[in-house]
Amino acid sequence: MSLTRREMLAGAGKLIVLSSAAAAALKSAGAPAAETTSAERPYKMAEHWWGMTIEVDKCIGCGNCVRACEQENGVPRGYFRTWVERYHVDDWHSERPDVDSPDGAHDGFRPDPNRGGKNFMVPKLCNHCSDSPCVQVCPVGATFDSPDGVVLVDHKYCLGCRYCIQACPYGCRYIHPERQTVDKCSLCYHRIAKGLTTACSEACPTGARKLADLKNPDDPVHEFLRTNPVQVLKPHMATGSKVFYKSLDAAVR
Repeated sequence: MSLTRREMLAGAGKLIVLSSAAAAALKSAGAPAAETTSAERPYKMAEHWWGMTIEVDKCIGCGNCVRACEQENGVPRGYFRTWVERYHVDDWHSERPDVDSPDGAHDGFRPDPNRGGKNFMVPKLCNHCSDSPCVQVCPVGATFDSPDGVVLVDHKYCLGCRYCIQACPYGCRYIHPERQTVDKCSLCYHRIAKGLTTACSEACPTGARKLADLKNPDDPVHEFLRTNPVQVLKPHMATGSKVFYKSLDAAVR
C-alpha cells in the first residue's frame, strides 16, 4: 500500500509536498507506512539528511563495494550503481590522466607496478544532489528528492525517456535492460530507513566510504568536514552534491 499524504506529513514532522509518483516510490524504496525502524526508535525522515564521505587515500580498488551493491540491489551484470576508477597521473600530464575501470572494478584491478607517477582509486556513485539536474528534467516526477535528501527513482512512473541520464553530470544512471526504466544508486534506502548503513559502506574493508547523516549533530561527518581537505566532484555544476571526497586530486573529472 502506498503512503498517504497524511502519513507522510505525520512521519516527517513538517509540511512536505510530494508528487503521487514520489509518495508511491518511497514505499517501494523501503520506507514503511509508519516509518518504523524498530520498536524503540521510529524512523523520522525530517530528522535526517543523507550523504556520503569517501577517503580516496583509503580506497584499494578491491571491488567489494561494487559486488556488494550488485548483490544487495539486484544490479544486472555489466551495469553499475557504484563503480571504481583508477587514475594514473604523470607529473607532467596532470591535466590528462589515464583512467581505467575494467568492468566497473567488479573484480578489482590488476597490479601495475611498472608505471611511474601517481596512481589512486576513486569510487563513484550518485551524488544525491540537493539541486539535482535529473529531478528538474524528469517530465513525470519519476525521479524525485525524498524528504531526507536521497534522490530516488519510481520505476512504475519512469518512461525511460533518458532525459535524466543526459542531465546527470556524473554519469551515474543507466537504463535497466529488463525493465527499460532508469536505475541508479538509491543509497540503499531500504536499509538506511531501518537504521542500517549502505551495502557498499558495510563491505568496504578499509572504511574508505561511509554513510553520513548531515542533520545528526553527533555524526562523525561534521568532524570529518572540519578537519579534512574535502571536495565534491564538478563543483562548477553547482548541484549541491552530498558525496564528499577527502584529498581529491585535481586530475579527477
